[in-house]
Order: sequence, then C-alpha cells, then structure tokens
Amino acid sequence: MKKNNSKELLQKLGTLLALVILIAIFCFTMPDKFPKIGNIMNILKQASINCLIASGMLCALITAGIDLSVGSNCVLCTCTIGVLVQSFGITNPVVLALCGLAVSTLAGITNGLLLTRLDLPHPFVSTMGMKNILWGLALVITGSKSIGFTGQGVDSLMWLGGGSIGRMTDASGKVTFPGIPVSFILVIVVFFIFDIFLKKTALGRQIYCCGGNPEAARLSGIPSKNVLTFVYALSGFMAGMAGVVSVGRLASANGNAGTTYDNDAIAACIVGGASFTGGKGTIWGTLIGAMIMAVIRNGLNLMGASNDVQYIVIGAVIILAVTIDVVRNKMEAKARKMAAV
Repeated sequence: MKKNNSKELLQKLGTLLALVILIAIFCFTMPDKFPKIGNIMNILKQASINCLIASGMLCALITAGIDLSVGSNCVLCTCTIGVLVQSFGITNPVVLALCGLAVSTLAGITNGLLLTRLDLPHPFVSTMGMKNILWGLALVITGSKSIGFTGQGVDSLMWLGGGSIGRMTDASGKVTFPGIPVSFILVIVVFFIFDIFLKKTALGRQIYCCGGNPEAARLSGIPSKNVLTFVYALSGFMAGMAGVVSVGRLASANGNAGTTYDNDAIAACIVGGASFTGGKGTIWGTLIGAMIMAVIRNGLNLMGASNDVQYIVIGAVIILAVTIDVVRNKMEAKARKMAAV
C-alpha cells in the first residue's frame, strides 16, 4: 500500500517537477535573461490565453472528446470585437466582451449539437469542420486585414489582457517591479471556479462519468447528450474569454492569428494529466501543463530560435505528451488486470 501511495504521489508531482527542471535549465543557460522578474511576469502573461483555452479543452477531453475549433473560435471572438469597434464605433467594454463571448459560446453550442443531435461518430469531425468555418468567418468579417485597437477608446478592455497590478517604480521613475498581469489573476480566479465546479457539483461529476464510464452514465440516468452539449458550449465560452483577453495581449485582431492555439491547449491538458480516453484530468494539472508550454516558447524566443525550430520543439512535446498518455493508460490497465486477478 505504501508503494502504491508513493507511486501515485510521484505521478501527481511529476508534471510539476518537469516544470521546475525546465525552468532550472533555462535559468542555467540564460542567467542574464530568463530569471529576470520582468521575463517571469511576461511568461505569466503569455500563458494566460493558453490557460483559458485549455480549461475548456480539458472538459472536452474528460468526456473522451476533443475540440479542435478552440483556436479559430478565440480568433473569431477577437475579430468580432475588432469589427464592432472599427465599423460600428462601439467602445463600451462590457458590450464588446458580451458580444464576443456570445459568438464563441454559440459556436461551442453548435459543436455540441452537431455531435449529440446528428450523432456524428466523433467530435473530431464536427470540431474540425467548425474550425475551418470559424476561421473563414474571421477572415471574411475583417476582410483578411488586421484591426488595431490602440487609440480606439477600448483601453479598459485592453487592460484585461495587457494591464498589471502592483507595478512599482523607484524615485527616478525606473520600474523595479512590472506588476502581476491582470490576465493571469483572471486565470487563477477562473481555475478556482473550475476546480470547485468539477469536484463539488453534480454536473462536474457527470462530466467525469460520461468520459470515464459512458455505460454507467447511461444506466444511472445521466443525460449524456445534454452534458456533452454543455461541455462544448463551455469550451466555446472559454475560447471566447481567451479572445477577449487577447484584445489587450496582442492589441490587434487578425484572422490569421492563433494557428498554434489548438495544439498548445491539447498539449497543456495531456501534459497536465488528462487523457484522450476520457475520465481523467484536473484543472491545476492543466495549469502546470500550460506553464510548461509557455516556458518552452519563452525560452526558445530568448535563445533566438526561429519559428521553424519552435514548431519542431512544440511538435515533439505534443508527441511526447501523447506517448506519456498511452504508456500511462497501459500501465493503469495492467494494474487493474493484476488487481482483478
């Protein structure tokens, strides 16, 4: 029993240990750049968008599904806000945020309905198709052009993605502490809500049950189709929230942006302990996974690695994450078989 408990503890701490080792490597190789407080805060800011998207992706993976449209959904939300500002002169931050979130949530609901009401064989089909539709819509409404937010009167909305709290300066005006990014504070608040939702509510437990044991979910009377529709609506909503944050993070709306959002979100979830087979994953594990992705990208940027090299490294991380998931599932299946004997 002690062996099993130790093994389980090591598995839980493994991802965090990987993050610590990764940080230590970059600190050792770039002591004059990486460990600077300004760069650390920049990593938190960079991780925010992926964290928000990955939280919705986690719910889809828990149900043994996947949402490949989150990246384009995020981009469509940002582009919708950009068009409302540029073409309609709307600058009220609440109205802009609600409109962007409504568009993204509607796309998520459509994903859920396509999966549950048309009985498509796998969410890969519906979300892949929706991914292209949403990206096409983002390009159409912006005319394939970038829309800048600077000077457009939406400073309060941009503060959510680009602002910070606790900024300090010395007597000469030099910045001694850049402040904690507002976007990352938002992530922590959202993740606490997700943690309570997934662990403490009936719907959260139903999400795990639908992915971990669909037959048991059916026999216990869980409305699986409604649960799945909610999950993809939630995934769309979180992609929209990431889109709202990216208004301040990127200071522009571009239909060609976000090409790596899908892959980064999936990798963050899998590295954090989620599984393609469903029924597994925690929100805090996903946070650590997203931080690993952010640290890798930041470290490679500081090293001057080209985009080509970054794509190779991130691709290798994704393959490694999937391999770990497969090995982990085989080990657990073997353990269950031995326990049954």
